[in-house]
Amino acid sequence: MGNLPAELTSFVGRQRELSQARQALARSRLLTLTGPAGIGKTRLALRLAHEVRRSFPDGTWMVDLSSLDDEALLVRTVVTALGIDPASPLPSIDVLISHLAGRRMLLILDNGEHLLEPCAAFAHTLLAAGPDIRVMATSRQALGVDGEFLLTVPTLSAPDPKSPPTPAAMERYDSVLLFVERASAVVGEFTLTEEDCAPVAGVCHLLDGIPLAIELATAWLRVLSPKQLLSGLDDHFSVLNYGGRATPRSQQNVCSAVKWSHGLCTTREQLGWARLSVFSGGFDLEAAEAVFAAEPGRTAEGQVLEMISGLVDKSILIREGAHGMPRYRMLVTVRHFGVMRLRASHEETAVRRRHRDYYQRLAARAAADWFSPRQDSWYFRLGHERGNIRAALDFCLSMPEEVHAGLRMLSSLWSYVLSADDLDEERHWLGQALALDQQPSPARAKALWVDGWLSLLRGENDVAKDRLTECRTLADHLGDPETDVHAAELGGLVALFEDDLEAAVALLEEALRGHRARKDLWSEWTALFLLALARCLTGDSQARTTVDECLALCDAHDARRSRSYARWLLGLHHWIEERPARAISCLEDALRLSQPSWDVLIGAQCLEVLGWALADEGRWEPAAVVLGAAQTQWAATGTALPGAGRLLRHHTACEQRLRRALGDSAFETAVQTGTALSPIQAAERALGIAPVATPATTQPADIATSPLTRREHQVVALLAKGLTDKQIAAKLVISPRTAEGHVRRILAKLGCTSRTQVATWAITNLVKRS
Repeated sequence: MGNLPAELTSFVGRQRELSQARQALARSRLLTLTGPAGIGKTRLALRLAHEVRRSFPDGTWMVDLSSLDDEALLVRTVVTALGIDPASPLPSIDVLISHLAGRRMLLILDNGEHLLEPCAAFAHTLLAAGPDIRVMATSRQALGVDGEFLLTVPTLSAPDPKSPPTPAAMERYDSVLLFVERASAVVGEFTLTEEDCAPVAGVCHLLDGIPLAIELATAWLRVLSPKQLLSGLDDHFSVLNYGGRATPRSQQNVCSAVKWSHGLCTTREQLGWARLSVFSGGFDLEAAEAVFAAEPGRTAEGQVLEMISGLVDKSILIREGAHGMPRYRMLVTVRHFGVMRLRASHEETAVRRRHRDYYQRLAARAAADWFSPRQDSWYFRLGHERGNIRAALDFCLSMPEEVHAGLRMLSSLWSYVLSADDLDEERHWLGQALALDQQPSPARAKALWVDGWLSLLRGENDVAKDRLTECRTLADHLGDPETDVHAAELGGLVALFEDDLEAAVALLEEALRGHRARKDLWSEWTALFLLALARCLTGDSQARTTVDECLALCDAHDARRSRSYARWLLGLHHWIEERPARAISCLEDALRLSQPSWDVLIGAQCLEVLGWALADEGRWEPAAVVLGAAQTQWAATGTALPGAGRLLRHHTACEQRLRRALGDSAFETAVQTGTALSPIQAAERALGIAPVATPATTQPADIATSPLTRREHQVVALLAKGLTDKQIAAKLVISPRTAEGHVRRILAKLGCTSRTQVATWAITNLVKRS
């Protein structure tokens, strides 16, 4: 008994949500399924109603409220849906309650968010009058009735488009299952192929796993391939504006579904929706207050809290983070609609400037407070804000008058970049900003200094020298003491990387004096660290004293991340002084300090010197394994292995020693074992937490035992065909920078120094397996 519509298409996934909803309906008499437009609330409610219908002998009934505009007709609409013959032109709630007396039934109030108060009052009255009545509502916000159980319907799980799994593994994701099911209905039997994996993963990811969006997108497979569909999704609404004639008006396409939600918002909420759409990757309350901007007569905090609360209630914003400072985000489709509204309002530039100003201030605060107990906090916070930082920089580089602000912002981020393995991206932004703003200024001088530093870490010494030359010229032109000091420090760093240690010491001593005179604590520590490194490498009698100064400064300011670098320095000093056991102890301590937020650069440095120290103790195989792990870490940082000239000579000497002790085959096997380790596994292996295991065979790795990921095997196969990074990127539907990163990691993991060697490995191993 009931009026549930038949399911015209298969129901995909949602097993966890179905279980939760079934349990909730058993415990509570009012269950409300909430979530944004197109998330599948109605479909989940229908499936649940079908599954529990035997528990309700008097029927499971659905009342569609989406087209009801007059709240006075609510009771009549319910009466009509229940098939009751109305006794009067407008039956009262009393007539309905009398009819339902003693019945055991489930009533579904579908899409009632635009009649929220009438629906809440109706549900309350109904539940109070009939103890065996259950009500399930679908709405973009809660009804707010006592005893209501809320279940937020999440998006469907989607694979990572950057490294999609095999076709068989892809179908473990509900969004992919839905895509395949609906694609089959459109074009006949649709089988997911290797070639389809990347674009299908991209479509599901880009559409946030929203069922309605995926269903509308697959309709275009009549005329588009999955790859073409992914390309077309840059313009969400023109592609997805496609629905069947019988689809309800508010659900015919994603655009109209979102517009429906927009119409339910207050004027202030609509304004907030548009302005908050500038955020990329989420935001917190502080950021929202800065970007929304206070209006006269009201505090920013008060109006923004009220506005955010309303948008969360209506499922426009999704709240994330159960503890600590909550963050909010919009689904991609919802955000695109907000951006369109923002552009139509003619205030986009002003709002984006406020967004940029906020993140510029945040970066400056992080830089000023980096050498403190809050290093890890800043690291995680800036990591959360990567999307917003990119958006702010993109805004800066899109308009000539904003580029200078971008230079200042980039210079503030360099401390974070060293820890976060963002060297390539930072240099990408720096290159653009320096090319667009060539006016002499302290900001340009600081950006040149940062880019020079990063160039050295990438092994681009000639670029660093060019940056140093311009930095010195600018210092002379500007007469700015800060620029003078930075030029001296960059000069010392260049000398250090080129193994001119005497010049390095002199220039770094000059820089240290300048930073101390300016009371720039973080810059003082970096100059002191580099000076200590130069003195260690020369065997200077002041080396230990300088290292101790580094440690003391970290302890005085409780700078934990910096202390891991200082402990590495002490380990290096002990190794140079031929005290390997003490070196190992210091390096293990440095690795521990780098947790829980993994600093890839210090991890690479620690594993590298740890390998040297293990070799000094005659622990040949563990030393080679750790060197292999270091090799992967160096590749992950994008830095030149392992940096400064003299350190590279020590690496080469250690490798030659291990080859003589183990033999080439055993050495390569041990190194390959290390290269396959993740950063955490490498740290655990180095700290003795996990046992060292080496492959049973010393033959070259094939696909089954290779350290390469599935995606890296795809790249290797294309390398073997002689394709360039750009051609590989086009084949795999990834960016050229991502392809370049894959190639670097492949070279590191296979121990190769050229693409030709990788091709030879591929021919030997891939052909052998085929």
